[in-house]
Amino acid sequence: MNAKLKPYPEYRDSGVDWLGRVPAHWDVVRNGRLFAERNETGFPELPILEVSLRTGVRVRDMEGGRKQQMSDRAKYKRAAQNDIAYNIMRMWQGAVGVAPCDGLISPAYVVAQPLPGVVSRFYTYLFRTSAYMREVDFASRGIVPDRNRLYWQYFKPILSPAPPHDEQRRIAEFLDTYATLVQRLVAAKRRTITIIDEQRDQIIEGILVHHGTEVAVEMMLKRALNAIVGGSTPSPNPEFWNGEIVWITPPDISAADRLSSSRRSLTAAGLRSCAATVVPAGSVILTSRAPVGNIAIADVPLATNQGCKALVPNSEKISSEFLALTVRRLVPLMRVLSTGTTFQEISTSRLGAMQINLPSVEQQNSIIREVNTETRHLQTAKERTAAEIDLIVEYRDAMIAAVVTGQLDVRMAEVGAVQGSDLLADVPSDDDDMEDALEQVD
Repeated sequence: MNAKLKPYPEYRDSGVDWLGRVPAHWDVVRNGRLFAERNETGFPELPILEVSLRTGVRVRDMEGGRKQQMSDRAKYKRAAQNDIAYNIMRMWQGAVGVAPCDGLISPAYVVAQPLPGVVSRFYTYLFRTSAYMREVDFASRGIVPDRNRLYWQYFKPILSPAPPHDEQRRIAEFLDTYATLVQRLVAAKRRTITIIDEQRDQIIEGILVHHGTEVAVEMMLKRALNAIVGGSTPSPNPEFWNGEIVWITPPDISAADRLSSSRRSLTAAGLRSCAATVVPAGSVILTSRAPVGNIAIADVPLATNQGCKALVPNSEKISSEFLALTVRRLVPLMRVLSTGTTFQEISTSRLGAMQINLPSVEQQNSIIREVNTETRHLQTAKERTAAEIDLIVEYRDAMIAAVVTGQLDVRMAEVGAVQGSDLLADVPSDDDDMEDALEQVD
């Protein structure tokens, strides 16, 4: 995987199927020998902490009315700085992290206090590897799979590798540096995509100006549609899930411009159990909350959850591609019109009332053909850059897993001088933004 990082000189069988061989000097112990449950209440003056799938544990933002104030902080658990906290229902997805300061955690979460010799940061990297999350999923218990919980009594017996304390710290430092590097690389790639989108928008505006608007009819968006369809989520009944119906949620839309599959799917019974409707192929799917404005076209019939809205075009008035183009131009105004306390959302009524200029279908098709021709090179560049992000993230996850399970030895690595050209040599890149990002890392 890497020319400078090599395996340890000697290994032994861990006795754990998912772990395999470990360095000969590492122990493999139950989590109960690494952590003790902290179950302390009565500290209402401390800040509220939350556990995020994306960022781990962080102080909850209570400003601007975006989060409700907690009515009874006395019932919340204290998490001391460097404790590990995890969401009992979502640890199998990686909802775990290190408390950045003393704070309060929901009583529905578990707080694990590291015992002497345990470096919490090492274990949060371990706990978020795909192999460990599968073990967590297997150890969790509940009435149905979607409601499984990892209470302390189920977490405590799970086996984990236990390197010497100094080595845990060394690995954590190495991965902190490495993760920062990857974050910068990904940010550089995303900036490239933003620039591509801006260039595409400029080209589209020029095309629209060239075609003119004198033959366009101004109307409310909803007048060009057959329907604006929302949705809801079925209960966790296993009979409702893993069926034939594509079930779109906001992450599906953020990952693609065209939709033909989804991370989860519904059965016919699941669809009947909730306020959701299958919309036809050609519908334009919009994320209507957190964030507002990601857009994709459905290539197959599908249903959506409550974080999305499906715009079903009236084919006699507007084509799917022109509808997607039109809605994308409305996104800045949608975000202005969005309201909410815990999250911002554009309502169906406000969305449908937005004004659009609608030329004839024949002129729409002419505009779309010209847009596709003039922006094809940008679409290719965007797809290539998105694929590079996927490769970088995949490589990062593989590197972290290899290091925390002892497949690669970082004890002699110069943590402060980690260079991206060494660690990501296998990741292809056809543009200069990756090199620019690497130059920012000293």
